[in-house]
Amino acid sequence: MRYADVNYYIRLFTGLALFVSLSMPAAADFKGKDKEAIEEIVRQYILENPEIIAEAIENLRDRERLAQEQAQRHALQVSRAQIYDNPLTPEHGNPKGDAVVVEFFDYQCGYCKRVFPTFMNVLESDKNIRVIWKELPILGPVSRFAARAAMAADRQDKYFEYHVALMQLRGRLTEKRVMDTAKSIGLDMTRLIKDMAAPEIDRYLNETLQLAEALGINGTPAFLIGDRLVPGAVDEEQLRAIISETRKPRS
Repeated sequence: MRYADVNYYIRLFTGLALFVSLSMPAAADFKGKDKEAIEEIVRQYILENPEIIAEAIENLRDRERLAQEQAQRHALQVSRAQIYDNPLTPEHGNPKGDAVVVEFFDYQCGYCKRVFPTFMNVLESDKNIRVIWKELPILGPVSRFAARAAMAADRQDKYFEYHVALMQLRGRLTEKRVMDTAKSIGLDMTRLIKDMAAPEIDRYLNETLQLAEALGINGTPAFLIGDRLVPGAVDEEQLRAIISETRKPRS
């Protein structure tokens, strides 16, 4: 810990201790030199026992982590229908699979593209996984444009083919590249453009952004496997292990 950090926490803990002491029934007795004496006692105690700072910080982090996990569990419970049963959500794999993987992603996310071949390897070797694709366009207007195009492609039953094509693109996306890719896989472009303007697609994308926020997702990719949220570009071994874990019967 840096010296500046130590001084900060000394001031913080001294202030807290002083606040507690002044909140006591005899608070009126602590004035002037008495107040300064209390501050100095607390300061000296912290200097002589600096480990309490680390303990307090760790305790605070544990509380924050538990609060976040509790909020995620609540969000997952109240949003199950939106996650798993929304008719607008594109799916892949085995609809009756004994494992369900939900991926939140952005077509401009480099980490999403990095983990994509890994995820495909798992799906190709395991035919008992239901995949739910959640468009989470958080990296700008082109991300939103690509997400709308992909959702519109689903109406032509070509979502997965288009999804793969977009994920395999390298370099910065543009609206032209998004549309050229749609054309290259044989999508009806007139219908695609019309469907991209459907208000229900925009509503769905807005709802997904709100869902991600409620689940504590602040970046892509993020995988929801069973009741476990796995952020980042997880490697293949870890991904398989987590999926396997969700299949184990609960005791």
